[in-house]
Amino acid sequence: MDSQKVDMYMMANAKYFQPAQISFIRERLLAADESKWAMINSVELKDPSTTLIVSIFAGSLGIDRFIIGDTGLGVGKLLTGGGCGIWWLVDLFLIQDATKQKNIEKLQMYL
Repeated sequence: MDSQKVDMYMMANAKYFQPAQISFIRERLLAADESKWAMINSVELKDPSTTLIVSIFAGSLGIDRFIIGDTGLGVGKLLTGGGCGIWWLVDLFLIQDATKQKNIEKLQMYL
């Protein structure tokens, strides 16, 4: 793929990925076919900051986990009230990294 397109994509979407994974994603994008460009641009990436805000206000109901696609964990948090508040508190620190990891997994399906 054209390096200018890849650099523009990375500048626009770097906040959705973990910093350690950015160089790996860039290399994979450069090696990808030009025909995959439309699919890669259409991947809906979740914003880690938005997920954190949702987790602060509705994390005890598991809505943060439903947003990123962890349905099983979302149901678990919903039924236990956020693990009696403990699971909710831990997720305040972990939800952004979990969101970034889910974004990488979504992108890798198209690479």
